[in-house]
Amino acid sequence: MCKISGLTYSHISMYYFCMARAATTSDAFNAVAEPRRRDILNYLALQERPVGDIVVALAMEQPSVSKHLRVLKDVGLVRARREGRQIVYSVNADAIRPLHEWASTFERLWRHQLLKVKERAEEKVKKV
Repeated sequence: MCKISGLTYSHISMYYFCMARAATTSDAFNAVAEPRRRDILNYLALQERPVGDIVVALAMEQPSVSKHLRVLKDVGLVRARREGRQIVYSVNADAIRPLHEWASTFERLWRHQLLKVKERAEEKVKKV
């Protein structure tokens, strides 16, 4: 049990010691928190590819790509199928939908903020 009292803002790092953290392989949101996994998803969004293509295109080591693909596959964001001697990976669009829906909430917010900036700029132009 974690017991902390009399904390100030400067003690914020102490909170992390007591908080349980989800594994990066537990769900899609945690999996895509890793930038290299997002790079792999972006690359696979265009078409399915074997590991070797991903290694070359993203300039990553093969074991690293394989580990990231395993995480993405375990949470359902990519699919794998055998094609001859190679395993070819593709994006699972259905599994990415929740990520898109969540991010679209913020897209609306960003659009609203940009509209406000535009309106303010137009008001300043009118005053001049």
